[in-house]
Amino acid sequence: MSDPVAPALPALFERLHSDGQGLSSREAGERLQSFGPNALQERSSSRLQILLSYLWGPMPWMIEVAILLCALVGDWVDFLIISALLLGNTAIAYLEETSAGDAVAALKAQLALESLAKRDGCWTSIPASQVVPGDRLRIALGDVIPADMVLLTEDPIEVDQSALTGESLAVEHRSGELIYSGSILKRGRAEGIVAATGANTFFGKTATLVSEATSTDHLQAAVLKLSDYLIVVNLVLVGTILVVRIQLGDDWLRVLKYCLVLTVASIPLATPTVLAVTMAIGAQAMARKGALVTQLGAIDELASVDMLCSDKTGTLTLNQLSLGDPFTLDGISPAQLLLAAGLASEQQEGDAIDQTILNALGANQDLARYQRGHFTPFDPVSKRTEVAVTDPQGRKLRFSKGAPQAILALVEEPQAIQETVEDRIKELAGKGLRALGVGQAVGDGPWQMLGILSLFDPPRPDSAHTIAAAEQLGVPLKMVTGDQVLIARETCRQLGLRDNVLDASLFRHTPATQLGQLGQQITAADGFAQVYPEDKFHIVESLQKSGFVVAMTGDGVNDAPALKQADAGIAVSGATDAARAAASIVLTTPGLSVIVDAIQLSRKIFLRMNSYCLYRVVETVRILIFTTAAILWLNDYPVTVVMLILLAVINDGSMVTIAYDNTLTPALPQRWNMPYLILVASAIGLVGVVETFLLYLFTAQQLGLPLSTVHTLVYLHLAVGGMMTIYATRVQGPFWSIKPSARMLWATGASVAVSTLLARFGWLMAPIDWAWIAASWGYAFVWFLVFDAVKLGLYRLIDPSHFVMHGAGYLRRWRGLSPSP
Repeated sequence: MSDPVAPALPALFERLHSDGQGLSSREAGERLQSFGPNALQERSSSRLQILLSYLWGPMPWMIEVAILLCALVGDWVDFLIISALLLGNTAIAYLEETSAGDAVAALKAQLALESLAKRDGCWTSIPASQVVPGDRLRIALGDVIPADMVLLTEDPIEVDQSALTGESLAVEHRSGELIYSGSILKRGRAEGIVAATGANTFFGKTATLVSEATSTDHLQAAVLKLSDYLIVVNLVLVGTILVVRIQLGDDWLRVLKYCLVLTVASIPLATPTVLAVTMAIGAQAMARKGALVTQLGAIDELASVDMLCSDKTGTLTLNQLSLGDPFTLDGISPAQLLLAAGLASEQQEGDAIDQTILNALGANQDLARYQRGHFTPFDPVSKRTEVAVTDPQGRKLRFSKGAPQAILALVEEPQAIQETVEDRIKELAGKGLRALGVGQAVGDGPWQMLGILSLFDPPRPDSAHTIAAAEQLGVPLKMVTGDQVLIARETCRQLGLRDNVLDASLFRHTPATQLGQLGQQITAADGFAQVYPEDKFHIVESLQKSGFVVAMTGDGVNDAPALKQADAGIAVSGATDAARAAASIVLTTPGLSVIVDAIQLSRKIFLRMNSYCLYRVVETVRILIFTTAAILWLNDYPVTVVMLILLAVINDGSMVTIAYDNTLTPALPQRWNMPYLILVASAIGLVGVVETFLLYLFTAQQLGLPLSTVHTLVYLHLAVGGMMTIYATRVQGPFWSIKPSARMLWATGASVAVSTLLARFGWLMAPIDWAWIAASWGYAFVWFLVFDAVKLGLYRLIDPSHFVMHGAGYLRRWRGLSPSP
C-alpha cells in the first residue's frame, strides 16, 4: 500500500531543521479555515441521515405502504390524514433525537483532545481539531496522536497502533519516520511536524470505520428481545386477520392497509426515540454532577454494575505527595540524595513525583549549576528516569530515579546492599509509604545506589465514605495499584477496606490449569498490588467471567485496555487522552464521590426506561389482541385506520416525558429481565383486553349504539386508558407511591385532552356527547385501579422478596421523602 504523505516527507523534514519557530497564528488560521466547509457538510449530512431514517426506516415504510394503498383504492381522506400524521411524527421525532444528539455532542466537546503546538515561536495548548499540516507538535506519554506526524525526536519511541493496524505490540519509531493519527504514545516523548490531518491521514478512513463500529450491549439486547416478542405476536395475529378476512370476501387492499397500520400501532415504533431521549437527558444530569457520558449505552451498563475496580493514586488518594525522612547509603548525605533525585526529574512538565522533589529542593542553587544533557522520561517498562549531566567541575554524570528494584538492578553487585534496601522498603511499605530509589554513575562507569526517598500520598477525605456508600448500593470496591503489597494493605486499612490484597505477580506465574482457582481468588480479594497493565485487563475479564458487571476507573495509557474491556470504563479527572478515548464515562472532578452519584442517577434512568418498556408491552397486547378478537369473532373492525395512527402518534409522543419522571433510587444494581417484564406486562395487557372487549360488547350489543359511535368510544377508552396505564407501570409499588413529575402530568394530560376533543367534536371520527365522555373516563379509571392491583399481585406471586423489598417502605417514602428527578 502506498503512503499518501510519503512524497512530502523530504520537504517536511528539511523544514524541521530550518524553521524551529513553527507556524504563525495567521498561517495556521488560514489553513484551518480551508477545512471548515468539510466539517459543516459532515454535520448537515448527519442531520439529513436522521431525517431520512424517520421518513423511510424499518417501521415508517409500513405507514408509507398504507398511504400508497389508500391512493390505490381512492380513499383520499385517509390518504391525507395518514400522510399528515406521518410527517408530523417525523418532525417531532427528528427534533427530539437531534436535540438529544446535540446535547451529547456538547458534553463530548468538553473532552476535546488538546495538543501542544508551536505557534509564533511559543508552545501553546490548542484543541486537536485546530491542528493543521505544518504545525510542530509535542506529544507526551499516553497522548493520542492527533495527526500524521514526521518524527523529530532523537531517541526512539514506542507507539501503540493496535486500534488502527491490529498489531498487539507497540511499534518502535525513530527520527524522520511517520507516526499515524489515532495511535497512542506508549514510551518516550515525541516532537514532530504535522504531515496530514483528518481524512487526509494515512489511516483516516480506517479510523473513521473504527469510530463508527458498534457492538450489542445489554440495553440493545433487551430491546431486541422485546421487539422480537412483539413482532412474533403481531405477525401471528395480523397474519390470521389477513387470511381470514380475505377468505370471507373483504377487499384485499383494504385488509392489507388495515393490517399494516395495525402493525405500526402495535410494534413499539417510538421505543428507540424514547430510550435515546431518556438517556440523553440523563447524561445531561450526570454531567452536572461531574460525569461526562461519551457513550449513551454506558448509562444502562452503569445501572447494572455490581463490582467497581478503582485505581489508587489520584482516585482513592489525593495524589498530593509529600517527602518523608530519606534513607541514604554509606557516604551519602540527605542533601546529595535529594539533589540527585531533582536532577533525574523532568524540570518543566514532570509528573507529581517530579514536582514534589523539585518543590522540596526549592531555590537550590546547586541544581542550576549542573548542565543537563539527554533526559529519558519515566515509562512503565523500565520504571525509572535517567538524565545525563555535566557538573560544575566538568565531569560527566548520570542520575536515575524510579522503583528501588529497578535502581538496584543497575548496580553491578547488588547483593551487598540488597538486604538493607529491601528491609527499608518493607518498613516504609508497612507505614503506607512509597519508596523511590535514586542512583548515580560517573561517565560510563558502574551505577551506585545512593539511597531511598519515601513518599506519602494520603487518602482523599471522602474516599472512605464513598467506598461505604458504594457498598450500600451493592457495589463493592476492589483497589488496584502498582504499589507493593504492604503499601496496598495499609492503604486498604486507611480506606476502611479489608486487607486481603492479592499480589498480581500470581497472574503471570499461574499455570493455565489453575486459572479457574485464580478466578476465585480474584473474586475474594479486596485489592491487587504490583499490578502491571496486562494484569488490570485480566482482573476485569476474570470478574466478568464470574458473572459480575464491572466498572473500572483509570487515568493512564496503561489503563486503556482495561477501561475498554470493562462494562463501564471510567476515566478519572486528569486522565490521559488514551484513557479518555477508551472510557465510556469521564469524570471532571477529582475522587470517587461522583461515581456514587452517577450510579444512583443511572439506576433512576434505568427505572424510567424499564417503566416505558412495561407500558409499551401492556398497550401492544391490549390493542393487538382486542382488535384481532373483534375482527375474527364479531366481524367488525373496532377502530379505524386513522384511529390506530392517532393512538400510535399521540400516546407515544407524550411518553418522551418519562425521561423527566420522578423515581426512587434502587438499593441494588438493576439488570434487564425481559422474560419477567414480558410476563408481567402480558398479564396486565390481557386484563386490558377483557376491559376493552366488555366495553365493546356492552355498547354495541346491549345498548345497540351505532358502530361509528362505538368506534369512537373504543378509541377514547384506548387513548385515556393508555395514559392511565403508564401511571400504574411507572412504579413497582402502588400507583400513588411516588409523585409523578409535572412535565409528565402535563404531557399525558395534553394527550388525553386532544383525544377527548377529537371524540367530542367528531374530528376524524363520529362525535359523542359529554355524558359518554365522562362515562368512558370513569370506566377507564375503575379498570386502572384493577390494573394496579393485578400488578401488585403479580409482583407478590412471581417474586415475593421483590415486593417485600420495594413495597414495605412506599407509604413512609410518600409521606416523608420527595424523590428527585
